[in-house]
Amino acid sequence: MRIQTIRNDRGSAFVELALVLPLLILLLIGTVELGRIAYAAIEVTNAARAAVAYGSQNLSTAQDTAGNMPIVAAADAADLTAMGATLATTTSMACVCDTGSSTPSVSCSAAQTQCCPPTETSFCVSSPSYTGNLVHYVQANTTATVSTMFNYPGLPNSYTLHGFAQMRVVQD
Repeated sequence: MRIQTIRNDRGSAFVELALVLPLLILLLIGTVELGRIAYAAIEVTNAARAAVAYGSQNLSTAQDTAGNMPIVAAADAADLTAMGATLATTTSMACVCDTGSSTPSVSCSAAQTQCCPPTETSFCVSSPSYTGNLVHYVQANTTATVSTMFNYPGLPNSYTLHGFAQMRVVQD
C-alpha cells in the first residue's frame, strides 16, 4: 500500500511549482524595476553633486553656471542615457553676507555695495546693507524622467527624479 501512495505524490511538486512560479517571477520583476528606479535616483543626485563639486573650486568655475557645470553633471550621469532618460540640469550661484548672527542673501552682482567685510569698513561704500563676510555658493538642480520596463496596473509608467546639491565656493 505504501508504494502506491508514493507513486501518487510524484507530480505534486511540479503542480506546486506551476502555481507558485508566476508569483515568484512577478516578485523578481518588481525587484529589478525597483532597483532600476533606485539606481537612477542615485545617478541624478550624484550628477548634482558632481556639478557643484566642479563649480566650488574657485570663483571662476562658480560663475560658469551655463558652461561646464551642466556638462560635468551629464558626464557623471551617463548611465541614465542607457535607461532611456535625459538629464536636465539647472545651476546657479548664490551669495550671502555672513554677519555672524544671520546670513541674509545678497545679490552677487551688487555684493560689494551690499556686504562689507568688518575689517575693511573704511574702504567700503558709504552705506552697505550688511557688515559681514561675503560667501559664495553654487547650486545644482537635476531632473530626469525614467520609464518603467513594463506597465503595471495602478502604478505610473514613468517617474520623475530630482537631485539637489549646494556647496560653498573656495575663496581665493
